[in-house]
Amino acid sequence: MTLIKSISGIRGTIGGRPGDAFTPIDIVKFTAAFGRFIQQQTGISKLVVGRDARGSGEMVRNLVVGTLQSMGIDVVDLGLSTTPTVEIAVPQEGAGGGIILTASHNPAQWNALKLLNSDGEFINDAQGRQVLDIAENLDFDFAEVSNLGRVTADNSYLQKHIDQILALPLVDVDAIRKADFKIAVDAVNSTGGIFVPALLTALGVETIHEIYCEPNGLFPHNPEPLAENLTDLSALVVDKNADMGIAVDPDVDRLCFVMEDGAMFGEEYTLVAVADYVLQHTPGHTVSNLSSTRALRDVTINQGFQYHAAAVGEVNVVTKMKEVGAVIGGEGNGGVIYPAIHYGRDALAGIALFLTHLAKSGKRISELRASYPQYYMSKNKITLTPGLDIDGLLVTMQQRYKDVPHSTIDGLKIDFEQDWVHLRKSNTEPIIRIYSEGSTPEKAQAIARQIMEEIEAIVGI
Repeated sequence: MTLIKSISGIRGTIGGRPGDAFTPIDIVKFTAAFGRFIQQQTGISKLVVGRDARGSGEMVRNLVVGTLQSMGIDVVDLGLSTTPTVEIAVPQEGAGGGIILTASHNPAQWNALKLLNSDGEFINDAQGRQVLDIAENLDFDFAEVSNLGRVTADNSYLQKHIDQILALPLVDVDAIRKADFKIAVDAVNSTGGIFVPALLTALGVETIHEIYCEPNGLFPHNPEPLAENLTDLSALVVDKNADMGIAVDPDVDRLCFVMEDGAMFGEEYTLVAVADYVLQHTPGHTVSNLSSTRALRDVTINQGFQYHAAAVGEVNVVTKMKEVGAVIGGEGNGGVIYPAIHYGRDALAGIALFLTHLAKSGKRISELRASYPQYYMSKNKITLTPGLDIDGLLVTMQQRYKDVPHSTIDGLKIDFEQDWVHLRKSNTEPIIRIYSEGSTPEKAQAIARQIMEEIEAIVGI
């Protein structure tokens, strides 16, 4: 069993012993710590809670809501919802923060508490450490019976979220309706099965082929929206002669597309395509993390703007976006962050912007994909001896490539003329993750292999 306590929240597997897994005792402790933190930081005793459809969700919801009530905190319960929907609801409700009950793309045995500040954005590193300290010291009190919090169920935010998307100036419902798209949807039997078809209908899409859209939490495949997990969606697109397929993860903050021939558009290119459209109409800069495709940089520069890289992690990307005034940003895992609606990965906003772009382009989705720079990524890792000085190893590699453009804001990224490689250590295991990208799959793998061989030689593997 696994329990991971990090700055962004707590996640783990259901069942097992306290402290070793995501047990009721751990859920109560960390929920109380976060409630205490929000009260201290904002003076507001009100939180928004929403969850994905995984099987443990109701149990976790009961523990979280009950704990917050016991601390005198009022709860606005959105029930089955999405991560971006909860992010939108927090400031609209005037809440001190929010908790999303989801383990995102992790399998069904996992669940988690994702923690939001009063702006509906993920708490930062320093705030996360404060929450962990409060939990470790059990530094919280519970309210007396006359001061218990109240719970209000609110199912209005599905429509509120959709309305905000429809109101975006760059979303053109008429263009989408006239395009008469036929779209297949795989929502991995989570809340995307509620939200994505509802959004598509509001956008004027009349032909929707649903697969795994019943929000019963019975994930029919690994919920991470990768090619190897979307074979049924690909087959459905081809069988139904659909224009495209749409896949989201269980909490609907990651988005990827399937092309009309059943091939993947590529989750790295979700952000590239949306950014291309946004930049055509909104002057400004872009941001993605260091492990995302170089294609976003190319598209940004081609339109006369500046691209900026951030450390891996949504909160780091958002921080960089605010710093440079980016008009669009996100992560190469299919995460689109569009500040015009809110600072958070939002697959629903991404769908509306992408469909508008595609409709206005007059192209098939495969033709749109072919219009972007072609890059290929290779993802590898090296498992090292426990206790090895990985930071020192990265410094050694940095010295080897000191004359090549590089970044050390998150591990070590080396930017060669035609390729790049990014080395990051795991926070939980003696592992170095090695992501590389090149103009062909062979070039991407070759640069990764070169770096891996150098590391192995240094440490004597």
